[in-house]
Amino acid sequence: MTTPNPLSRRLFLQRAAVGTLLATGGSTLLAACAAGGGDDKTGTSSGADKSADNPFGLADKATVEAIIFNGGYGYDYVQFAADIAQKKWAGSAFKVAPSTQIAQQLQPRFVGGNPPDLIDNSGANQIGFNTILDQLAPLDDVFEANNYEGTKIADTLYPGAKIPGTFDGKFVAMNYVLTLYGLWYSDSLFKENGWEPPKTYDALLDLGAKAKAKGKYLFVWGKEAATYYHTMAVDGAIKEGGDEVRLALENLKENCWSMPQFQGIFKALETMVKNGYFVPGGAGTQFTAAQAKWSNDQQAILYPSGSWIENEMKKATKDGFNMKGIPEPTLTESPKLPYEALRSAAGEPFIIPAKGKNVAGGKELLRAMLSKEAATNFAKTRLAPTIVKGLVPADGFGSTALQSQSAMLDAAGTNIFDYQVFGLYGMNTDQLVVWNSFLSGQADAAALTKGLQQITDKVRNDSSVKKIPVTK
Repeated sequence: MTTPNPLSRRLFLQRAAVGTLLATGGSTLLAACAAGGGDDKTGTSSGADKSADNPFGLADKATVEAIIFNGGYGYDYVQFAADIAQKKWAGSAFKVAPSTQIAQQLQPRFVGGNPPDLIDNSGANQIGFNTILDQLAPLDDVFEANNYEGTKIADTLYPGAKIPGTFDGKFVAMNYVLTLYGLWYSDSLFKENGWEPPKTYDALLDLGAKAKAKGKYLFVWGKEAATYYHTMAVDGAIKEGGDEVRLALENLKENCWSMPQFQGIFKALETMVKNGYFVPGGAGTQFTAAQAKWSNDQQAILYPSGSWIENEMKKATKDGFNMKGIPEPTLTESPKLPYEALRSAAGEPFIIPAKGKNVAGGKELLRAMLSKEAATNFAKTRLAPTIVKGLVPADGFGSTALQSQSAMLDAAGTNIFDYQVFGLYGMNTDQLVVWNSFLSGQADAAALTKGLQQITDKVRNDSSVKKIPVTK
C-alpha cells in the first residue's frame, strides 16, 4: 500500500488549512517491541464494560501513565486534559511526565514490555515510526467515540485529521496540533531598517549582506535544532522541483540529494556560512539559548521554524518584536510550486503502545485532549490550533504571528504539502550531526550532500527496515 499523497490532500488542505479555521470573523487562522498485556478493554488489571460514556472500557480506579515531549508546546496542556479526565473518573490516577529524550527513554521500555500508556512521539529524538508500527494500537475508535460534550469526535475535527498519522494504511498516531513551517522575523525591526522579507535564496544573500552592514547576522542555530535548516532546504527544494523532488525523498532514491534543487540551496547556504551570516558557535549552544539571540537580543534577524516558535520563545522575546512569518524561500523566481506554497500538516503525534498496561486509559486521555475545553485551552495558551475545528478567534488572541499565519494560508490556497520520510525512518538524530558540522563551516555543500546521502542509503539498503513506498 502507499502512503497518501501530501500534495493531493485537497479536502484537508482546503478546509483545515484555509477554509474552516474560523471561530468568528471572515478570515482563516492557523498557528501552530516486546511482550506485555493490554487490549481495548484493559484498565490497570481488568477492564469495564464499554458504553457511550466509557467507550474504551476504562476500569475503575485505573492508573494511566503518559510521557509527553517537552518541546515548543511544553507538556502541561496534557496535564490540563488529565485533570479533566481525573474529574470525570474519580479514583483514577492520570499521571503525566515530560521528556526531551523520547527514543532514549522509551525504546528500552518497548523492549522491556512496559511502555507507558500514551506517548507524544515528537522532537529531535522521536522514535522512528517504522520501528514500532506493529507495536502500536489503532486509534480509529478514538475518533468514533463521543467527546466529553457528547458529540462524535470525528465530527468535531478538521477533515483529513487521520492522514499524517496513517502509515501503510494503519491509523496509529493522533497528530494533535496544526503546524506550518516558515521563516520568522521581527516586523518592527524590518520596518525600522527598511528591509523586505526575502522570497528567494538570492534575496536571502542580499539581506545577509545588509544585516552584516548593520552589525547583525542573518541566521542563528542551536545544536539540537540544526535540522531546522534541513527542513528549510527540503521545503524550498520541493517548492522548486515539485513532486519529482518530494517523491525522490519519500522513496529513498539513490543520489536524491544531488538533485539540482538541493545543490543550488546547499551552495547558497554554504556561501552564507562562509560570509559569516550565521551567529558562530551554534553547535555548542542549547537551541532555546540560540533562538533567544534572535527573539530577544536580535543578533540574528531570521529564524526557520514551525509555528510553535512564538509559544516556545514567549518568555524570551523582546517587547515590541511583532513576530511574523513568511513562506520558506525558493531557489529561483520560477519554481514548480509558487513561493506562497507551504509545508503544513498536523503535528505532535500521540501514540498508544498496544502492549501497554492500560490501552483504554491512554485512549481516554486522548478523548479528554479532544474535548472542547482542553483544545480551547491549548489554542489560547499556545497560540496554535489543534485538530479540533473552530476554536481560534479571528483576532488570533492578539498574536501577530498567528495573524500572519492566516495571511500565509490564504495566499497558499491548495499549494500545501507535507512528507513523512524523516520521521518514518528516524533519520533526524544522524542528520543533526551533518548539519551542525555544515553550519559550523567544518563541511562544505559537497560534504553535506555526501553525509545526507549516506544516511538515506543506510536506510534504503537495510533489509530489516520495512519500506513504505509513496507513488503519488
